[in-house]
Amino acid sequence: MQEYHLGDRALVIIDPRQHKGLPHRRYHGKVGIVMAVGRRAVTLNVKLGSKPKTLITRLDHIKPFGV
Repeated sequence: MQEYHLGDRALVIIDPRQHKGLPHRRYHGKVGIVMAVGRRAVTLNVKLGSKPKTLITRLDHIKPFGV
């Protein structure tokens, strides 16, 4: 499992096998900045249009960006 730190960039890729902590489909393919890290979930700031959104999702639904 990948470790995330504050300020890392992460790509939201929805995994349909895990239904808990599933983000809305509008966030699929978006890149966010990690703002908080928990045991099972992370908090991302994702820019959607011109508005910044806060997205709380499980680790199964994100991948590191630019690795």
